[in-house]
Amino acid sequence: MRVLIVEDDDGVAGALVEALGAHGHIPTRVRRGADALTRHRDADLVLLDLGLPDGDGLEVLRKLRRVDAVPVLVLTARADERTMVRGLRLGADDYLVKPPRLAELLARMDAVARRAASRTAPVGRTVRVADVEIDLDARLVLVGGADPGLTTKEFDVLAVLASRQGTAVSRQQLMDEVWGDAYLAVSRSLDVHLTQLRAKLNRPGLIVTIRGFGYRLGT
Repeated sequence: MRVLIVEDDDGVAGALVEALGAHGHIPTRVRRGADALTRHRDADLVLLDLGLPDGDGLEVLRKLRRVDAVPVLVLTARADERTMVRGLRLGADDYLVKPPRLAELLARMDAVARRAASRTAPVGRTVRVADVEIDLDARLVLVGGADPGLTTKEFDVLAVLASRQGTAVSRQQLMDEVWGDAYLAVSRSLDVHLTQLRAKLNRPGLIVTIRGFGYRLGT
């Protein structure tokens, strides 16, 4: 896998390049966010630090998401929940705090890459609930004929529910299918994306919470 490492710390970057190369990946390191915005199309996955010399990595993520759906795993020293939530809302596929354990980093990278690959597989089904239309094949959502502007991850959560329309889906199942292995931070990630998804759809009752279990799509 071609991995673009966006990291200004030479020590951290060197360790990542060596470790990823030893595990069969093809790492490329850049120091600045501006470099990431010109090199991302050559990568299968981006490891993005947030403390960059030419600006905030969250701004880099925001700009990147305007033009590309390449998987992005934020790798940063910022452990506060507010930053994590903002990163996920801006479209990060995962969020990991430094220093990462190598086994966990590799596992998360693989999970993110698998999910990205599965998004390209056609499903060939359209789900309709009232005036909400969800085209699972085209990855398109219309609410009253308008595009609500879902992020990749928000669509993934909705797609799992839509593919089981009218059936209860557990939180664990949602986390497993959207994020892969359910790490500690993923539960909060699911809550963040569900809140954003409900706000963008603006259809109260469309996503029903089943207390103590999970969620269901459909009134």
